[in-house]
Amino acid sequence: MSNDFKLNATVRNDMGKGASRRLRRLAKEVPAIIYGGKKGPQNISLVQNTLEHALDNEAFYSHIITLDVEGKTEDVILKDVQRHPAKPIILHVDFLRVSKTQKLHTKVPIHYINEDICAGIKLGGGNISRSMNELDITCLPADLPEYLEVDVAEVEIGQILHISDIKLPKGVESVELNHGEEHDLPIFTVNKPKAVVEETDEIDAPEGEGEGEGEEEGSE
Repeated sequence: MSNDFKLNATVRNDMGKGASRRLRRLAKEVPAIIYGGKKGPQNISLVQNTLEHALDNEAFYSHIITLDVEGKTEDVILKDVQRHPAKPIILHVDFLRVSKTQKLHTKVPIHYINEDICAGIKLGGGNISRSMNELDITCLPADLPEYLEVDVAEVEIGQILHISDIKLPKGVESVELNHGEEHDLPIFTVNKPKAVVEETDEIDAPEGEGEGEGEEEGSE
């Protein structure tokens, strides 16, 4: 897959929480790190607005990204984004170096299509349950898919789809399935609709109460 994302980065030498806060507040930049491969970790910073715009695109999370670090390029994938728990602030970003000749381990989103015409919903009145929205995969960088598509149009009520039901592109493998068939986890099902409980015990309830009262009277 071609590199659709390219970001400029600056080498960051000033470390520590205080330096990171100043970087975000004054320079409007986000601290980040590049690690992995044969090189050592490198601390960098990215322009906040540019990074936020990229993070708004789902494809950014499962694409090879080219980082231009002061004239030197690095091919990476996004591994982690740390956000402020209460404010819309990106605190830190982690990037992992990738090699064109070495398989990488990452997650890609699952897109369920045709949910609106799913047989179990239209014909059976069932309820959708998604057990998995992303999948752990291994592949070469050139084979990295943007997302995995699962067509659920013919899924009937009570039917369960598993990881093995996902049609993986050539060169892409599921990490879970590589561990054995027992790891073929469920990803999607259409549950039966909740039954309406009818009050059919109106006659039995008073009899039960009467028996209880009789026992109490006898004990007295």
